[in-house]
Amino acid sequence: MTEDTDPYCLRPGESAELLAGHPWRRFVVLGDSVAEGLCEPLEGYSDLQWADRLAAELTAAAPGLDYLNLGVSGLRAHEIHATQLTPALAFQPDLALVVGGGNDAFSARYDADRVDRELTAMITALQAAGADVITLGMFDVSASPAIQGWLRPGLHQRMRLLSERTRALAGEHGTIHVHLTTHALSTDPGLYSSDGRHGNARSDAVATAETIRLLGAQKRNSTKDKETTQRGR
Repeated sequence: MTEDTDPYCLRPGESAELLAGHPWRRFVVLGDSVAEGLCEPLEGYSDLQWADRLAAELTAAAPGLDYLNLGVSGLRAHEIHATQLTPALAFQPDLALVVGGGNDAFSARYDADRVDRELTAMITALQAAGADVITLGMFDVSASPAIQGWLRPGLHQRMRLLSERTRALAGEHGTIHVHLTTHALSTDPGLYSSDGRHGNARSDAVATAETIRLLGAQKRNSTKDKETTQRGR
């Protein structure tokens, strides 16, 4: 299988159709290794990591996008907040991707309430500055064959909790939420890299497809809202 034939990936021309005339001009990314892009290459799939691929697709649909990726591998949610929010706001984005909590959830000492607070602070600050915010419910990496069996149950529980709580935050604050945790491929061991912590290029291609489709829906809804407002004047 290749990306062109993968039923879970973008169809040829789909991204251009969905993103045509999109409004975003300044895209910033905050987060950990998922944001930075550490997925393992896989023959037949794009080498571009998820966030870079989003920037490339947005640029192809509307040239001139300014893009800043602040993601750093290994950071926990409070470290992302402490080190990346200020430069992200200084960039004056109109679109922001916030990914965090995965490294917290890898630990048995995962503090869900603290992660919620850190994510909320970043989401609300970026929205207050005028940005549409994308959030993520990650693939459940406990399905990776590189994870030792005795670690799976606890990691699975924590990853699901992180995902559900992030989805609740997304609903509360109106983010563009990419929910991959219960995706049909989330339990497929062929989706993960050999390090047991990340996905491979297929996972990023699938994540790209899901995100682009949500951005396309956001664009359509924004256009309808503007048309409704104009008719009401």
